[in-house]
Amino acid sequence: MTVKVKVENLTKIFGRHPKATLKKLKGGLTKEEILKQTGHTVGINNVSFDVNDGEMFVIMGLSGSGKSTLIRCLNMLNVPTEGSIEVNGEDIVKYNKQELREFRQKKVAMVFQHFGLLTHRTVIRNVEYGLEIRGVPKEERYEKAKNMLATVGLEGWEDKYPSELSGGMQQRVGLARALANDPDILLMDEPFSALDPLIRRDMQLELLDIQAKLKKTIIFITHDVNEAFKLGDRVAVMKDGVIEQIGTPEEILANPVNEYIENFVQDVDKSKVVQAKHILFKPSALVSIKDGLKVAVKEMKTNGISSVFVVDSERKLRGLVTIDDTIKAMQDGKTLKDILIKDYFTTDPETYVQDLISKASSSKYPIAVVDETDKFMGIIMRVSVLSALT
Repeated sequence: MTVKVKVENLTKIFGRHPKATLKKLKGGLTKEEILKQTGHTVGINNVSFDVNDGEMFVIMGLSGSGKSTLIRCLNMLNVPTEGSIEVNGEDIVKYNKQELREFRQKKVAMVFQHFGLLTHRTVIRNVEYGLEIRGVPKEERYEKAKNMLATVGLEGWEDKYPSELSGGMQQRVGLARALANDPDILLMDEPFSALDPLIRRDMQLELLDIQAKLKKTIIFITHDVNEAFKLGDRVAVMKDGVIEQIGTPEEILANPVNEYIENFVQDVDKSKVVQAKHILFKPSALVSIKDGLKVAVKEMKTNGISSVFVVDSERKLRGLVTIDDTIKAMQDGKTLKDILIKDYFTTDPETYVQDLISKASSSKYPIAVVDETDKFMGIIMRVSVLSALT
């Protein structure tokens, strides 16, 4: 994977004499001791991480953990006390005012918690705003803004004002405005925390859909562990300005590095984190449509199973056959194609376990996992779904 953002040894100290205070921090004083002795606040302390191109990287932590301070360093709203932030190999900490202005206008965009819409402008003029600042011609920016509103599901709302929209719709406008500039990097600072739970869930799904289409590099801030694990390709957990652990949601759930992480994730709803791709397995028995009935019988007998999935030469799923149907078909002079069963459940690899529970409990066959081209990837047994919840 290509590294889009590389943060190394980043520290931010708030106060009148941050450089002098940095020496005390490096000398071993804690965040609390520095505040008590100097009145300075350590926002983030020696933080390092990489974000890959096209990745949804989530930074999670409780209030005061430093997550919002960190994200504001990534567009230099907070100037770091020490450290580097490389974007596409360039250290933006060293940028002059002009370079930083161009970076903010063209390379990075930010979505805030409280929408930040201009109440006197219509929806489409809000979305156009960044393009207008950049001097993009009127007709061009209108078309870009209109297309982006359609992307976030607000087609037809162009001439409304923010006051006429619900909270979720206002946040969609904020997202469309950020995306209209076609930024390399999208920074999202707790964008859904002001929304009620149902709208928040809808916005999470909307963001996942948009990300699947646009594949932006997104750095997302949240205090909600379930939200972090639902959205993040990888998650960084912060405490007291320090990153405690970085990993995929599954890695953090399975191998918490310390007691703090264990406590943090103990109430995670695993059914909303674990996906089909994490619990599927490739069956030892699989039959090609060209193999015929005898091969199917042999596969089932050898593996001690009563049914087997059938694929074509491109490994696309064609159906399923049972041992009873296969033996009877041999007696009746039928072919494998004649007895293919279609009455089974399929799922894509990104489906969450919570959406598989009802299928697993009601199906007499394993769930087949297929990709967007219907290529067979593996199967999920009922026991795998249930065990994933524990």
